[in-house]
Amino acid sequence: MNANNQQIGKIGEDIAASYLNTLEFTILERNWRHKHYEIDIIAYKHNLLHIIEVKTRNSLDYGYPEESIDKSKMQFLKNAASAYQFKHPQWKYLQFDIISITLDHDLIKEIFFIEDVYF
Repeated sequence: MNANNQQIGKIGEDIAASYLNTLEFTILERNWRHKHYEIDIIAYKHNLLHIIEVKTRNSLDYGYPEESIDKSKMQFLKNAASAYQFKHPQWKYLQFDIISITLDHDLIKEIFFIEDVYF
């Protein structure tokens, strides 16, 4: 990933975290890592753990941000979530969410929150 993509990703994750705070989520982790796994945001609301993948793009030339998440990425997230639950057994219930962010010159054009995704 080049530096510009990393910067856009960081901006998107900051926007997503702020957005989740407005929805009264409690953020537990950002960029949680375990071995080769990474989860963008781990949050909870009403005793439900949310594993959140954030995708951000500056244009729609290559499609909507959420369209870049395929079955292999979802399997990766499932494995990462299992590792997190193993380390934090108090979390019995979880769901996978996606926050898709489209920017226009670093200004928010659209935030699309897709809850309870399953592949």
